[in-house]
Amino acid sequence: MTQPTVAPQASDVDQLAIDTIRTLSMDAVEAAKSGHPGTPMALAPVAYTVWKEFLRYDPADPTWPNRDRFVLSCGHASMLLYALIHLAGIRRAGGDAAAVSLDDIRSFRQLDSVCAGHPEHHMTSGIETTTGPLGQGCGNSVGMAIASKWLAARYNRPGQELFDFDTYVLCSDGDLMEGVAAEAASLAGHLKLSNLCWIYDDNRITIEGDTDLAFSEDVAMRFRGLGWHVEHVDDANDTAALARALTAFKAEANKPTLVIVKSVIGYGAPTKAGSHSSHGAPLGADEVRGAKETYGWSPDASFVVPAEVPQRFTETLGTRGHACRDAWQTVLAEHAQSHPELAKELGSFSPARCLPAGSRRSPTFPRTPRGSPAASPAGRCSRPSAPRCRGWSAALLILRHRR
Repeated sequence: MTQPTVAPQASDVDQLAIDTIRTLSMDAVEAAKSGHPGTPMALAPVAYTVWKEFLRYDPADPTWPNRDRFVLSCGHASMLLYALIHLAGIRRAGGDAAAVSLDDIRSFRQLDSVCAGHPEHHMTSGIETTTGPLGQGCGNSVGMAIASKWLAARYNRPGQELFDFDTYVLCSDGDLMEGVAAEAASLAGHLKLSNLCWIYDDNRITIEGDTDLAFSEDVAMRFRGLGWHVEHVDDANDTAALARALTAFKAEANKPTLVIVKSVIGYGAPTKAGSHSSHGAPLGADEVRGAKETYGWSPDASFVVPAEVPQRFTETLGTRGHACRDAWQTVLAEHAQSHPELAKELGSFSPARCLPAGSRRSPTFPRTPRGSPAASPAGRCSRPSAPRCRGWSAALLILRHRR
């Protein structure tokens, strides 16, 4: 398959960063003899553009409440996320240790490694949600976007905006084939979640082969029908086009945004680029060497991180994120002075207080008559254990009101 031009709008340092993400991903999968190299190689320019240009995230404070969320719904491409976390210098919550060290990457998919085969939220910082089952990250992202809107409505005051975070999602053909993603997309469109951006990797490849085997719908038309704004990027390496699409997302005030990006899975591999053979298995030593030669790298060096790359992340993502967090802390202090009751309520949003001791024990209920809606006891179960959680039930709730 013909390779698109390599990052036509990227600077030399940006291209170096993109290719570092690619080579770390290839090397980790090759060392583990297991994993998925193709999508990180394809989407490195996409993820890098989001993190470098748009994401509001402080690597030194990964639990800052108003940080933007980044979700890798195609969790099989986990090395893409681990490489980003490492290069961005994200620290573990509550300490100064690296969330993902180079040694962690070297032990990708090994027992007790924080770099599991699919991202797991509890393992380390920088992983906003566990993703493995396709479509689940898409579903979770809608919940995150709803949370941002609800928190803003509840706590923001004129001149004191505490919550306005956005949620960015990388999703695959497999994600969009799943029912959970379709249902979540419908809800997002209905709620006009303008703070939600899904970036769809339209590489036309699944683990079995070409997507034509099972997937031929017009994705853009479907999402427009669901009430989404749709942008197109013809080449995943065109970082300027990606930036324009993401700028359009930021300007959209009434709809969630889907950015459809054409990419080549396994980009740079001599014979496996554009093939399902780069999906879900190591490339092999010859393909790795060939891909590194395509990028202009030494084919014999592994796990290389040029010093300029972490520095670039610090100068862009790190500087922006730190400034945003500091400004937020100032607003938070002013908000607490102006609205002490709201501040007290907001301060109660911690895992220990949201899920107090003993809360995992569910209440018991008497037997209900046949035909009684299940939503009512379901709600009564959740309220004592997680009183600050928000949730909905669809058809069941409608049926109850119709009775």
